[in-house]
Amino acid sequence: MQKAINAGALAIALVALASFAAGEAKMKITSSAFQGGGNIPSKFTCDGGDSSPPLQIAEIPSGAKSLVLVVDDPDAPSGLFTHWIVWNISPQTNAIAEGSAPKGVQGTSDFGKSGYGGPCPPSGTHRYYFKIFALDRELNLPSGTKRNQLDAAMKGHVVAQGELMGRYSRKK
Repeated sequence: MQKAINAGALAIALVALASFAAGEAKMKITSSAFQGGGNIPSKFTCDGGDSSPPLQIAEIPSGAKSLVLVVDDPDAPSGLFTHWIVWNISPQTNAIAEGSAPKGVQGTSDFGKSGYGGPCPPSGTHRYYFKIFALDRELNLPSGTKRNQLDAAMKGHVVAQGELMGRYSRKK
């Protein structure tokens, strides 16, 4: 019986260690404009000013070398739709002001442009994920890089991550 308990404890410890090594450590990303799971105000969408909401970042690991911000919509008719990607953000960044981009390198969204593109669902209510990743290095990617290249470059370098989900549906 003791062997089984020891084996179980060892397995739990290994899973916890593997989760941390796989980037499962948690960071926090919040917004003063909406609560997690709540509705995103229209001023941050294509129906309003299309400006980015204010974001706060907490629990950044001390060993992080850079941060990556990704905003995407998994409910888009064509599949995952990327609204904003920025990388090589300083790990000292703990806030991004409303309507501004963090200092870093901007990629190309699925709108085909650089910078924030707010929620603009064609129908129904969509979920929008604001994701923050802490990496163990900076990424050597040129501005304008697309999401799939960013994801490939991040692989194996994520030490922590967090996400904030907001919802939006257009008023017709």
